[in-house]
Amino acid sequence: MRAFFLLTLPLVLTACGGSSHRDARVVSAPVQAAFATGPIYSACRASDREASNRQLCGCIQAVADRELSSRDENRIAGFFNDPEEAHAVKISDTSANDAFWDRYRDFIGVARRTCS
Repeated sequence: MRAFFLLTLPLVLTACGGSSHRDARVVSAPVQAAFATGPIYSACRASDREASNRQLCGCIQAVADRELSSRDENRIAGFFNDPEEAHAVKISDTSANDAFWDRYRDFIGVARRTCS
């Protein structure tokens, strides 16, 4: 289970790096303008990943603020401390967890496009 999260965590941290692809839903504002602090920012900055710099974590948090409820933000931030929980949610058969995972996956996609 921990291995699953460790594979998923890089998606969050690298969601905003690497690709220069931008689609029509992405605002043309510079990346530096998208910055926020909050639970995902704090968890991102506390992680030991080399990619977890202030700008990237702030951008991911800004996307979270636009795309997620505060409840979802706190839940995702908790995955940093409890990777097994992320795996449990992903493999769960409940409709609530399935809906959450769909929102999480959509958030990752928007963060990747916005923060790159």
